[in-house]
Amino acid sequence: MDTEQTDAYLRRIGIERPAGPTTRALRDLHLAHLRSVPFENLSIHLGEDIELTDKALVAKVVDARRGGFCYELNGAFAALLRALGFDVALLQARVYDDTGEPGIPYDHLALRVRTEDGGDWLADIGFGAHSHLPLAFADRGEQADPGGTFRIAEAAEGDLQVLKDGKPQYLVDRRPRALADFKVGAWYHRTSPDSHFTRSLVCSRITGSGGRITLGGRTLTTTVDGERRTAELTTEAEVLAAYDRHFGIVLEREPQLRPSERT
Repeated sequence: MDTEQTDAYLRRIGIERPAGPTTRALRDLHLAHLRSVPFENLSIHLGEDIELTDKALVAKVVDARRGGFCYELNGAFAALLRALGFDVALLQARVYDDTGEPGIPYDHLALRVRTEDGGDWLADIGFGAHSHLPLAFADRGEQADPGGTFRIAEAAEGDLQVLKDGKPQYLVDRRPRALADFKVGAWYHRTSPDSHFTRSLVCSRITGSGGRITLGGRTLTTTVDGERRTAELTTEAEVLAAYDRHFGIVLEREPQLRPSERT
């Protein structure tokens, strides 16, 4: 990313260029990204390509003003952080399912970010409802966050287990990976009937108040101070207006689950 692209990305998330790759800067960038760029899987249901290159991911987030799922969001965020002088490693993780079993390798992409003043951090702006701020990578105690109470625990064979409010979220391999390594995981989640991304429509971001707004299919859910409210949208026009109003996403047609994917 050159200076012009970096500045455009910073404008996209509404934050000024930091003076240096500091812990405070990382925290500010992480939170600003979560507030501005939604976690969404709309490309899967619009028949759009998902290309795992820095250029394509940054173009989607910045130029097209879209969001994405983990590979896209954390991939683009890594490109921004590197352009700002941070030391970034891509980490592969396996997400725990409802039975407590970890999923496929390269199920998820998370980031290890090194700052010039504060050691290593686990940054993840691509896991939906997760931590609002980076987690201290070496801290094995509880870490309070606006999104919940998190803990990073040692696991077998050198892996790390990330827990939220005591519940395991994903298992992280500490070895750095390349963006191209995640192509198989992205393909699986785009195509497999076993992937929750092919079986659901989601677009979600945190709000400035620390709440969350989510459009799941035609159900609009807002959470403020722990109070959850839902509204059912009844027409395509209402759905498209909601994408635009709440997420800044302008679509020509409503994303639709194929009949075989509906649950």
